[in-house]
Amino acid sequence: MTITALIVAAGRGTRAGGALPKQWQPLGDARVIDHTIAAFGRHPKIDQIAVVLHPDDLDLAQTFDVAGLIVAVGGADRATSVRNGLAMLPEAGQVLIHDAARPCVPAQVIDDVLAALSDTRAAAPGLAVTDALWRGAEGHVTGPQDRSGLFAAQTPQGFDLAVIKQAHATYQGPAADDVEVARAFGIPVRITAGHPDNIKITTATDFARAARILENRMDIRTGNGFDVHAFGPGDHVMLCGVKIPHDHGLVGHSDADVGLHTVTDAIYGALAMGDIGQHFPPSDPQWKGAESHVFLRHAVGLAREEGFDLTHVDCTLICEHPKVGPHATKMREAVAGILEIDVSRVSVKATTSERLGFTGRGEGIACMATATLVKS
Repeated sequence: MTITALIVAAGRGTRAGGALPKQWQPLGDARVIDHTIAAFGRHPKIDQIAVVLHPDDLDLAQTFDVAGLIVAVGGADRATSVRNGLAMLPEAGQVLIHDAARPCVPAQVIDDVLAALSDTRAAAPGLAVTDALWRGAEGHVTGPQDRSGLFAAQTPQGFDLAVIKQAHATYQGPAADDVEVARAFGIPVRITAGHPDNIKITTATDFARAARILENRMDIRTGNGFDVHAFGPGDHVMLCGVKIPHDHGLVGHSDADVGLHTVTDAIYGALAMGDIGQHFPPSDPQWKGAESHVFLRHAVGLAREEGFDLTHVDCTLICEHPKVGPHATKMREAVAGILEIDVSRVSVKATTSERLGFTGRGEGIACMATATLVKS
């Protein structure tokens, strides 16, 4: 059975302010809609993602890095937009209909809706109202309002796909949400546990609150790497992907790029996935003379498979010679290119050991590096 997340993003969101509709506005290091899509993209039970976009925003669908993304064109109101999205989906399965303006939806909220759908046709998260409620008019309290049995509605709202398609096909007029459509068709809707973090961005102040929620939820990893290579015969050294003329080479099973090796180990360390020797044993002849970018691309590929973004690398080369400063910019560019991140996120610098130890005696080059990975 296919489970689809249908993300409704066709509104204009004028109450949130800003030059762009709220779903396209920045939130931390991405847009609101990017965080929303990512929440479902990393959920293990979601098979495919569909988005409903305003006609003016269809070209922005190309900015999503989502395999098999389904794109539908929004309508004049929310109910029409959802109906258009449902029409793009297969006949069988389950669908979770979610507002793009809820980028902080916890995985547990999704889990609870899906669990309820195992023995019911419709389920939606809600938060029991705990605050005292008033009725008011013209800026004054006119009386209390009983809060018994009241819930604040949230999304995703989950349904048997065939049933909610039938409900929307017969529904007339606008609807606040899909629970309203389902109930009008006679479908009972089970309430599952909502979450206080599952806020809907509505006004400008909500962006800061959502950013705090996402920051607190981030999985941030830091890894360290250290490597040493001795000088040997040769007329150049490879450092951070750059060939530098020198009166010695570096000794190693591969091309002995001590900089790339160290950054690679830092990434493996952040992932708690061992070190470069475990993934590329020096006893294996296939890695004899290999270019070290192969190792680094493997490490960053593993990070992305685990859902992490590499946000920063800091690499320090320790040697008396060759001089690193004249080549540091090219090194940063080379490392950034391999990692596929902006050069502003890569630091390459050098220091000496004040002529102490093996690096001070000119017997080789040492390197240490730190890598930071973030999973939101």
